[in-house]
Amino acid sequence: MFNFFKKKKEVVRVVAEETKLSTITDYEDVSKLADYFKNETGVTFEKQTSILKSKLTTFCKLRNIYSFTELLQNIKSNESLKQELIDSLTTNETFFYREFQQIAELTKLVKQSSTMVRILCAPSATGEEPYSIAIALLEAGVSSSQFSILGIDINSDALKKANTAIYRERNVRNLSPQIIAAYFHKEENSYTLKNSVKSLVSFKLVNIFDDSFKTIGKFDFVFSRNMLIYFDKETKIKAKKILESLRKNNTYDVFFGHADLF
Repeated sequence: MFNFFKKKKEVVRVVAEETKLSTITDYEDVSKLADYFKNETGVTFEKQTSILKSKLTTFCKLRNIYSFTELLQNIKSNESLKQELIDSLTTNETFFYREFQQIAELTKLVKQSSTMVRILCAPSATGEEPYSIAIALLEAGVSSSQFSILGIDINSDALKKANTAIYRERNVRNLSPQIIAAYFHKEENSYTLKNSVKSLVSFKLVNIFDDSFKTIGKFDFVFSRNMLIYFDKETKIKAKKILESLRKNNTYDVFFGHADLF
């Protein structure tokens, strides 16, 4: 009987040691994950390695993943986890009527058109830009039947917020009280976009570097503001060519953000 308990105790000790070994963490070398993320999304953390390491370490610990190597293996085989990682590493801070001069220019061009126009916002983040375009067009007297707007992004959390369309005061800070009253329902500190505007914009989760992106169709106007700032020079050029290929014709340039330098 004594030997039985002695052997059982030894088995428990061995299992405990194996468990201890299996939970040794390795959150040091982030290079392979950085390369993978860049290849998949175009986003580079070349000058923000410490920030990337910190975000990935937190991401792993919350999911009981004990090394960056294990994380890389998992996201290659688990699309859901991969999307969670993309959502975690991409930021979506924006606001209505940002860089409004370009939106005003687009409004003039749409008013001059005699046919319905398709407009693409890539990325759309949490919806402020495509909704800003819709509001500006309506304010300019353009009929809702004269345009359609598609917003795309790689961040699924951002698109959920875009579809919900509930914003804070900081998001609408550039809008006049008249526009807010006309297009939002205000409740305490939140601003909910009215369905009359929400219905004019559709959203799609898509990566411009995926082959499937080619099936998205052609557009009269393409907005891609403040996305290229996250790419290196080579990826910027690649993204620029992809976006330009989506135009129905070469009459109008892609609307890039002021910070999207080549």
